[in-house]
Amino acid sequence: MRTWRRLIGAGAVCLGVLVPAAAASALPQYVDLGDSYASGVGTRVFYSESGSCKRSPEAYGPKVSAAKGYTLSFQACSGAKTGDVNSKQLGTLSSTTNLVSLSIGGNDAGFSNVILNCALYFFTCGSAINEANNFIATKLGALLDTTYNNIRSRATSAHVVVIGYPRLFTSDGKTCNANFLTSSNEKKLNETGDKLDAAIKARAEAHGFTFVDPRSGFANHAVCSSEEWLNGQSNPLEESYHPNIKGHVQFTKEVEAVLP
Repeated sequence: MRTWRRLIGAGAVCLGVLVPAAAASALPQYVDLGDSYASGVGTRVFYSESGSCKRSPEAYGPKVSAAKGYTLSFQACSGAKTGDVNSKQLGTLSSTTNLVSLSIGGNDAGFSNVILNCALYFFTCGSAINEANNFIATKLGALLDTTYNNIRSRATSAHVVVIGYPRLFTSDGKTCNANFLTSSNEKKLNETGDKLDAAIKARAEAHGFTFVDPRSGFANHAVCSSEEWLNGQSNPLEESYHPNIKGHVQFTKEVEAVLP
């Protein structure tokens, strides 16, 4: 990807490489890693240069960078799994990196596909949930450990912030725009999301990383709430069940709250 730079407030945002400028290099260095929850799918606004990675200026990475005056290397990419972070996103990490943020694990567990199975193909929902739960319990931890080790080996002194996933659905069983989502299956999907967050939190804290749990902050703003911070079933479909712009404002607040 060609070098590209935009200044937002005091922070320099770069897609794929660090900004080659003396003024930018003097700023704290921030690398934002992860999947579509980090890249900004759900906001419907993307840098054209980011292509299929769908990186958004409304995502929490650019917002944190602007608020704190950091130079941002925006590496998060829609669809990423832990293996993609390891092989494609760690190139700008170094001993001079000050801050790393990361949202990863949901795609490894197939959680997006589970949600869509339950929303569109009711008869496969139960088996998809069970498969995801089994993966989270037996395989996800080792994958996270590898990724976290790779991050720390490169960014040896960085503050690493790992962001979890909000519950998608309200606790009162209200359903809205997905034809086949039942209250019972929404509860099961929330429970799977809780298991995913628990696994991520355990491994992040074992590595000395800071875990940000967004569930309480999103509690009254899930799908079907009066003010949604998460999209329901949407067009295009990939925007479904992702934080919208208001959701990323909340993510930004929660990340900033754990920074010095």
